[in-house]
Amino acid sequence: MEKAINRQQVLLQHLNPSASSFSSHQNNSALSASACLAGDSAAYQRTNVFGDDVVIVAAYRTALCKSKRGGFKDTYPDDLLAPVLRAVIEKTNLNPSEVGDIVVGTVLAPGSQRASECRMAAFYAGFPETVPVRTVNRQCSSGLQAVADVAAAIKAGFYEIGIGAGLESMTTNPMAWEGSVNPRVKQMEQAQNCLLPMGITSENVAHRFGVTRQEQDQAAVESHRKAAAATASGKFKDEIVPVATKIVDPKTGDEKPVTISVDDGIRANTSVSDLGKLKPVFKKNGTTTAGNSSQVSDGAGAVLLMKRSVAMSKGLPILGVFRTFAAVGVDPAIMGVGPAVAIPAAVKSAGLELDDVDLFEINEAFASQFVYCQKKLELDPQKINVNGGAMAIGHPLGVTGARCVATLLHEMKRRGKDCRFGVVSMCIGTGMGAAAVFERGDCVDELCNARKVETNSLLSKDAR
Repeated sequence: MEKAINRQQVLLQHLNPSASSFSSHQNNSALSASACLAGDSAAYQRTNVFGDDVVIVAAYRTALCKSKRGGFKDTYPDDLLAPVLRAVIEKTNLNPSEVGDIVVGTVLAPGSQRASECRMAAFYAGFPETVPVRTVNRQCSSGLQAVADVAAAIKAGFYEIGIGAGLESMTTNPMAWEGSVNPRVKQMEQAQNCLLPMGITSENVAHRFGVTRQEQDQAAVESHRKAAAATASGKFKDEIVPVATKIVDPKTGDEKPVTISVDDGIRANTSVSDLGKLKPVFKKNGTTTAGNSSQVSDGAGAVLLMKRSVAMSKGLPILGVFRTFAAVGVDPAIMGVGPAVAIPAAVKSAGLELDDVDLFEINEAFASQFVYCQKKLELDPQKINVNGGAMAIGHPLGVTGARCVATLLHEMKRRGKDCRFGVVSMCIGTGMGAAAVFERGDCVDELCNARKVETNSLLSKDAR
């Protein structure tokens, strides 16, 4: 920020009128450098007038289903992605040929195979051959990275409309290491820690930062409780696209046609006493169990982004505005702390403070790291995962980012003017974290809750 102000001051030396040419009264009203925070009405007036910010006009997902035994256990990955790609086009009446790129976050499948499946899914969804498709893999943040990549491309002027998506079938592609491991890894502890099972990193977080088994189990209960309440009240219907598929009886081979529209991993009656009976999975006398970890799941999600001026010219309602994104590195041995570092970085780059954020969607990879991040950042529990999280809904690795964006923006829309800024964040295997800041769309359009500019001495004339 200081460098930006210095640049403004240098520029203003050339722009300010000289004392010999103008009266002292005119000199008093000369321009001066000023920090322009994200919350300033000036900043949002400018983007609103010029239409050069990136907005989200649609965000949908499939239901998330338990791997190997849930509703999508017999569904091909491309048949998971196609319905959400089709939905963002059909529900906005957008000509699919106008899409500049489709970027799909995906983690576990072999790269070239998954890239082909995503291209196939685009054809199934009705996209013409002229629309390109690519994949991106930043492990658990891949879906959010896809959204961020599309937003960055739109800002750069590469195209005006794009789709950031996520796809994962953990039934088809379970977590596994293929081939041998380079023996050189033994020479460097950090590299060696990149190979730690995620559950061990959870135990490390719990041990190092004193997160108790009771705290972890209570967090899991709350996740299921909130997700069950959201499902019962129909909140997820705004974001879930029903998928017509089949269930195959493993004994007889008989196929039964079904339509999946509800997350099937949520357990409404989960209790602390029940979870307390589960044994630790990764470490003897540990605290991480199957009950306080994220669920292994199948699903897909898609987010339609475009330049604001394009959305306005098409008369499309603006669901949200993409503000900033940050990816950070942390110690691989405690990779779960990633959100505690990434969230402040993203919020700061948006010119905000943590207290300015009304809602957080933080991926619950493990209760240990979720509880730690909440406590470390001193976040209000009433603002976090208000409709439950991955311990209840599921965590299909490449999808989670896109799923969280859809869940966040639809909840912000429901809350209206009392909810302006939201954050999506997650930890990332091998020691990273990612976070993005979003703003509710109509809040920007109407400049609701914008901080007033105390003077009219900002560099930009748009502040006046």
